[in-house]
Amino acid sequence: MLEDDEPVYALGEDPLAAAPAIEITNLGHIYKKHRALESVNLRVDRGSIHGFVGPNGAGKTTTLKLICTLLKPQAGKVRVFGLDVVTDLREVRKRIGYMPDHFSMYRQMTVGEYLDFFGAAYGMTLRDRDRVIDDVLTLTDMVGRREHLIRGLSRGLQQRVSLARVLVNDPDLLLLDEPASGLDPRARIELMDILRELRSLGKTIFISSHILSELAELCDSCSIIDRGVTKYSGPMEELLAGAEENPGYRVTFGRAEEGIAERLLEIDGVLEAEADEHRPKTYRISIDWTAITVNDLLARVLALGLPVESFQRQTRHLNDAFMSLTETGVR
Repeated sequence: MLEDDEPVYALGEDPLAAAPAIEITNLGHIYKKHRALESVNLRVDRGSIHGFVGPNGAGKTTTLKLICTLLKPQAGKVRVFGLDVVTDLREVRKRIGYMPDHFSMYRQMTVGEYLDFFGAAYGMTLRDRDRVIDDVLTLTDMVGRREHLIRGLSRGLQQRVSLARVLVNDPDLLLLDEPASGLDPRARIELMDILRELRSLGKTIFISSHILSELAELCDSCSIIDRGVTKYSGPMEELLAGAEENPGYRVTFGRAEEGIAERLLEIDGVLEAEADEHRPKTYRISIDWTAITVNDLLARVLALGLPVESFQRQTRHLNDAFMSLTETGVR
């Protein structure tokens, strides 16, 4: 007898082949008297970079620990590539790599010794370990640091060593908790490039971070949680687009003139038109998509006879979406 939330597959179909990288349903967790998670629901597609966002105390680290099997779910279900994190724990662990926010390292070892140690822990032969270490050091641009002591490395280079360690067992899913924490701007940019390269190799990356501007640029999809509850989970593009029933556009003219907002409002289908207070030649326009198409809107704007420098879909920043979906105060 299947449980209500169990998916049903056709006869002969491999249920794991079509399963998402992560699927969380009604996840709840309590520490003594503190309810860390109330109801978390999210889905992460294979081969994507998924941002995981929330205020301090929202339940992000608890969720990560439940996904990577360091905690056992008290309510709800967590599946990784279709595998249950409780009943299929060993198989799940073979397919994931977890990089915590605060990681401990054997600082008296060299980079090569450190990675070799973890390769041996995974049961790799010496020949396989040498090959894998070469690969992960090349990927993280650390080949020249193989014989360097870890204690002599900068924070950014230690982060790369930690990422290389996560990659030793060639996981399909990377779980990264604040990987850019404490890094300088250049190190953060280089880390983002490495993550994009890993995605191109078919890895799925689940990344928790407070650096919202970088997540908006990097991620295909995003989940926002607050007070242990999912507030949004889906494509980043949809989150930043805002309300679809009143699409917004931004037009910048070549010169400023009086009465432009009024002339824009005369266009059939335009609901709102207002000047950008910070850019005197730029106007924000909201339309009724059932009354006018984007092509018609642009044609009518050009017909005003003013030079148009740019015309684009108006999106909100991830910061704006985050603030609108989360509450003030610490839980």
